[in-house]
Amino acid sequence: MGHAINIDSKLPDAGITIFTQMTNLANQHGAINLSQGFPDFEVPEALIALVEKYIHAGYNQYAPMQGVLALRERIAEKVQSLYGRSYDPVTEITVSHGATEALFAAITAVVRKGDEVLLFEPAYDSYVPAIALSGGIPVFSKLRHPQYRIDWDKVQDAISSKTRLMIFNSPHNPTGAILSDDDMDALEKIVEGSDILILSDEVYEHIVFDGRRHESMARRPALADRSFVVSSFGKTYHTTGWKIGYCLAPEPLSREFQKIHQ
Repeated sequence: MGHAINIDSKLPDAGITIFTQMTNLANQHGAINLSQGFPDFEVPEALIALVEKYIHAGYNQYAPMQGVLALRERIAEKVQSLYGRSYDPVTEITVSHGATEALFAAITAVVRKGDEVLLFEPAYDSYVPAIALSGGIPVFSKLRHPQYRIDWDKVQDAISSKTRLMIFNSPHNPTGAILSDDDMDALEKIVEGSDILILSDEVYEHIVFDGRRHESMARRPALADRSFVVSSFGKTYHTTGWKIGYCLAPEPLSREFQKIHQ
């Protein structure tokens, strides 16, 4: 017998993601799959036609590290129009390999060993492993059933001198809850005068109902100045398999983000 190689896993508690398990079960039983963010719409024909056009035109090599400038310029225009925040497409916008890569790059860029990261349960399952790989310590705050609201008193109690980052996800996966204007007010008060950074997972930004408004961190200057705002073309344009997302952040944060992304 050969020598048994001992591998000291960096993520000993990580198994097959629940999304994969539930999708496999749905396929096995012919069930409707509610476990994964597959939009139940076809990709727009105009988008397919444009992709074909540029493939045939020879645009098939590496893009710039930050993504094609024309795309970043359109993202800047979209965010300015929707949320009133002006991001410089040259220095403050990065196109990523899906939103999950952007989340990983942001966490890795700023979380160091012993830093605490506040996140809300239930949570998208990529957050905790990324925190662990950077040596960070996840600190959990439970969303309140049945509306899954944030208990801001408990958040305040959970903040410490070691808190480096807070992760928000709105509209929320898996509950569908959204941050309100009052939530944003409370968050501004909590982080005021601190060095706490924010990672805002906004991939479902356009899936908001009942006439409600998506409260992006980009809307609030005091929050945008300390935030990585992440979104996804996959969710918006029904192209999850294309794995294209982006991150908006002030230049100092984008600079560190891009070191990891690169």
